[in-house]
Amino acid sequence: MQFTGSPPSLESDPGGGGGGGGGDCYGRLPDSESSYRNSLKHGGPSRSHRRTSVNGYALAGAILASTNSILLGYDIGVMSGAALYIKEDLQISSTQEEILVGCLNIFSLIGSLAAGKTSDQIGRRYTILLAAATFFLGAILMGIAPSFPFLMAGRVVAGIGVGFSLMIAPVYSAELSPASTRGFLASLPEVFINVGILLGYISNYFLAGLPASLNWRVMLGLAALPALLVGFAVVFMPESPRWLVMKGRFAEAKRVLIKTSSSEEEVESVDSRVNEMVKASLDLPSNGPSWHELISPRSNAIRRIVIAAIGVNFFMQASGNDAVVYYSPEVFKDAGISSKRQLVGVTVIMGVAKASFALVSALFLDRFGRRPLLLTIL
Repeated sequence: MQFTGSPPSLESDPGGGGGGGGGDCYGRLPDSESSYRNSLKHGGPSRSHRRTSVNGYALAGAILASTNSILLGYDIGVMSGAALYIKEDLQISSTQEEILVGCLNIFSLIGSLAAGKTSDQIGRRYTILLAAATFFLGAILMGIAPSFPFLMAGRVVAGIGVGFSLMIAPVYSAELSPASTRGFLASLPEVFINVGILLGYISNYFLAGLPASLNWRVMLGLAALPALLVGFAVVFMPESPRWLVMKGRFAEAKRVLIKTSSSEEEVESVDSRVNEMVKASLDLPSNGPSWHELISPRSNAIRRIVIAAIGVNFFMQASGNDAVVYYSPEVFKDAGISSKRQLVGVTVIMGVAKASFALVSALFLDRFGRRPLLLTIL
């Protein structure tokens, strides 16, 4: 991603930015070490900073972007119940069922890998729209699928859309959020994934009474509704200020930063925050950022961050979290529940607990910090 446009003056104090947005998709973060040291000298973030209220404009943008995350959550939740009826209606084997359930995660890699370049080219907003449109098409294909191959085609398309959503929603939320509430707003995509799982479970329960040839199609087809909502919502969403700066649209970036600021201090630091973004953009290689930067010997600090991020996410998945969610009806079936309606109904309780604690953790991120909460759940 190359910086375009003439940068504004870079003479303002770089320490006054207070955090200029969550970084571009794969870009190098600005050097904030001096700001961090200054905060330590004064006992860490100020009390007034910690008590800053959430900016409504930034919250609305983050919520609309995170609505895309419902798509993944809904698919995870609804497929756990729909698979029971798909297996009966289409007469597929257990192996085919496992492929059907798990393939979405594999094909989401395509969307995730493509989302970075795409969002740098067309912007975060339109990448969110692309993700929603792709998943919308996949949901329609799954909803009208007359056979297993047709259903698999829908899963492939939906998987690519999910990959785009997983990548762009957290990036957009972080770049739009003021530093004082970035932890909460950037965690909304994860909260919405769990809300989507709960909605999928609820959908399974209420649609289980329909004929087996119809209920699973309605379950999967309903996923098109949140995708349609996101498509309309994009019109009202502001563009990421960091992306605007990278395209040389400084006046627009400043307007967005002012609208999303949560305090007078953040409003006053808009110019220096824009300058930090410009410096970060100018610091990128001429051919854009590359994965090589993450493992370069000169990037020890970044490499440690990457290792920590990969480690946390790997062990979260390796713990079997998704497997439990996908196959919870099978687990309850082995526990002695025979009715399919009861099988999908009891999963709602698990969905409520999962979504509730995801929201609780998001609310406390900015108050207690990321590391203490992470250590608490281990």
